[in-house]
Amino acid sequence: MPMLQIRHIPEHLHRQLKSRACRDHRSLSQEAVVLLEKGLAVTEDPMTRRKRLLRVIEEKPVAADGKVLPDPVQLIREDRSR
Repeated sequence: MPMLQIRHIPEHLHRQLKSRACRDHRSLSQEAVVLLEKGLAVTEDPMTRRKRLLRVIEEKPVAADGKVLPDPVQLIREDRSR
């Protein structure tokens, strides 16, 4: 993922960003990305984003360790056949 570094940000902007990040339970970087998305009008509406993410999950479910999860139906059938 590309990185962006901003130097010499005015103190009043830094305070506002920090305040918003705290209020929204985000890091400074996360809050900056959210504000950039809003400012550039590139955000998806929440419903469209949710549907897209669910399609990705359905197509290829992945565990936290990065491995592809097995089909739960197949696991249940194997367990029943024991």
